[in-house]
Amino acid sequence: MQRNKKYAGRFIAVLALAMLLVLSACGRNSAGTIVEGKVNVVTTFYPIYEFASAIGGEDANVINLLPTGVEPHDWTPRGQDIVNTSKAQLFFYNGAGLEGWVPDFLKGLDAGSKVKAVEVSKGVDLILTTEDDGHNHGAAEEGHHHEGEEHSEEGHAEESVDAKHTDPHTWVSPKSALIMAQNIRDSLIEADPEHKAGYEERYAALSGKLKELDTEFTEKLSAVPNKEIVVSHQAFGYLARDYGLKQHAIMGLSPDAEPRAQDMLNLAKLVKEEGIRYIFFEELVSDKLAKTLAGEAGVETLVLNPVEGLTQQQAKDGDDYFSLMRNNLQNLLLALQ
Repeated sequence: MQRNKKYAGRFIAVLALAMLLVLSACGRNSAGTIVEGKVNVVTTFYPIYEFASAIGGEDANVINLLPTGVEPHDWTPRGQDIVNTSKAQLFFYNGAGLEGWVPDFLKGLDAGSKVKAVEVSKGVDLILTTEDDGHNHGAAEEGHHHEGEEHSEEGHAEESVDAKHTDPHTWVSPKSALIMAQNIRDSLIEADPEHKAGYEERYAALSGKLKELDTEFTEKLSAVPNKEIVVSHQAFGYLARDYGLKQHAIMGLSPDAEPRAQDMLNLAKLVKEEGIRYIFFEELVSDKLAKTLAGEAGVETLVLNPVEGLTQQQAKDGDDYFSLMRNNLQNLLLALQ
């Protein structure tokens, strides 16, 4: 018992140091400008921007609010973002609790604005979890809890089991991304019926790529012998649910939700007991906690990208949703053999 207390104390000290190094939001860049004569679309973060740009093509001017290299969970808009959105025809946001600032943002738009706000995750079978993200993101009424995600339960007895929170990371599964793309297509056609044929044609190309990606994930992950993954933050619930995996997260639904030391101890024990060989981390937030856990458990780290945004280098290299998701698949196959 004394040895366990001493180990826990040392682990808490390492954990505290790691938390100090968790990445905060990076600097901002200009979001873009309104273009006359086109459908102007404002998107809240990268995956929606990519899908809207692909479907909109030359008929739409798509402005992304979130700058390159910035993690979206705690980002908030500026005055210029309100100006641009007030002049746009469409405002695409993920919903499902990701962008907690949206209601106040929409109230702040110019009184004469005719922009239509569209929650692009509408229609996705949302995952509800009792795990909070530390910021009350995704707070939801009590409802059915879908499987496909796991976070250390021990040490949480003081929390109400009735407190449900929506997992907002819908786009991380190609199956959900396809629904999001359909919502974007329908909204563009409604706003600009004159260019319906172009939107339909470009959507067909995008949906074909998403279906191909879905097939790759389905076939390859169904063949792996192991199904347990340990990730830095709880962003892979939809991926896990749709492709037969089980995620264990160091942090909650937000990547800066502080983990409990007991959770870290439980995860280190799980990693050893299950023979898990890799701890996954992501590029837009610090890898310190993942490396801390990996060091304690005697395993290695790999990237698993929630595709919330591009790093500066990824943008320079021409990476996109599909290249990042295929990198994810390759790393999952390596870790789960």
